[in-house]
Parts: sequence; C-alpha cells; structure tokens
Amino acid sequence: MSLNDAKIRSLKPSAKPFKVSDSHGLYLLVNPGGSRLWYLKYRINGKESRLGLGAIPMFLWLTLVSNVMVYASC
Repeated sequence: MSLNDAKIRSLKPSAKPFKVSDSHGLYLLVNPGGSRLWYLKYRINGKESRLGLGAIPMFLWLTLVSNVMVYASC
C-alpha cells in the first residue's frame, strides 16, 4: 500500500496499535490515542531492527521515502 497524505489522515485509531506498511521497511504505527509514528524496519547480518523516526510532517515524509528507496536499492 502506497501511503499519501489523504490515506494517512483517514486512518482512525482503534483499541490496539496497528501498523500500516508503505515500502522498503517503512511503516506507520497508529496508536489508540491517535498519534502516528514512523518506523523503518531493517536487517543487518540477519538481525532485524527498527529505527524510530517519530511523527514526521508530510513534506519531510516524501523526502524520507525517496531516500529510503535509494538506500534500499544499494
């Protein structure tokens, strides 16, 4: 699922946190209180980790996605 501003704003919080994947390990965590936090999931030497990116405004998010796609293709 490719996320855009309209899709992100339309996500409604539920009783439990849920993830919405975008691409190349980037996902949005929607919490019950309504906060939306970005994370990047990656692997180094087979060990899975995640990097918390926090609440990122849409214009920065677009730059981030393009950078993730460049690094993921390396």
